[in-house]
Amino acid sequence: MEIIAVSRFVSKEFQTSEAIKTLRTNLIFTGSNIKAVSLTSFSASEGKSTLSFQLAASIAQAGKRVLLVDADLRKSVLATRLHLRNKAEGLSHFLSGQANANELIYETDVPKLYIMFAGTRVPNASELLGSENFPKLIEALKEVFDYVIVDAAPIGQVIDCAVMAPALDGVLLVIDATHNSYKLERRVKQQLEMAGAKILGVVLNRVDFKDKGGYYGKAYGYGYGEPKTKKKP
Repeated sequence: MEIIAVSRFVSKEFQTSEAIKTLRTNLIFTGSNIKAVSLTSFSASEGKSTLSFQLAASIAQAGKRVLLVDADLRKSVLATRLHLRNKAEGLSHFLSGQANANELIYETDVPKLYIMFAGTRVPNASELLGSENFPKLIEALKEVFDYVIVDAAPIGQVIDCAVMAPALDGVLLVIDATHNSYKLERRVKQQLEMAGAKILGVVLNRVDFKDKGGYYGKAYGYGYGEPKTKKKP
């Protein structure tokens, strides 16, 4: 199968890449039993798909064999953002029995990074993701890859991530700091927990650090960052 070119989309901005590395390190240190992780958000356009790609690429750069699975079967944006609109076949074709998984995994020009695209949009996404084919796929992929990063549809809009949760080792919740409310995010957290999801943590995106004392003056690209150690008086 062809090698697809995605390396030009890997962030080279220092602060952003360092923040992604921090997230990567935190994920790796959750334990060797955490291999299949889904990223979801409350609503669309919170940076979830971008973060999924950057995290997967960063894990690959650390020498781990990683597969990025686009599981947004309703409104996928990954192939379009990577300028790969002709990658039509993907996860939906496997779940519906139209293709074998190994036919849908693309090698990339980032060493050790592989991608499975979403495939054709389907009207029964929850049913396909909730079928026995999905957990079987995840278990098989975990035998081949060190990490499987799953980009899921926003759980505040559709139930897909909760349906997938039992088959995954954990979930990262991506939150846009510029909108959404505490009550809504708490509802999402409860929904995931009721589905049996193990919530590994939250990534706060698009944080403005400019006027926040004790933080770097410039936001980290996508808003991921850590408190800066204050100087002693």
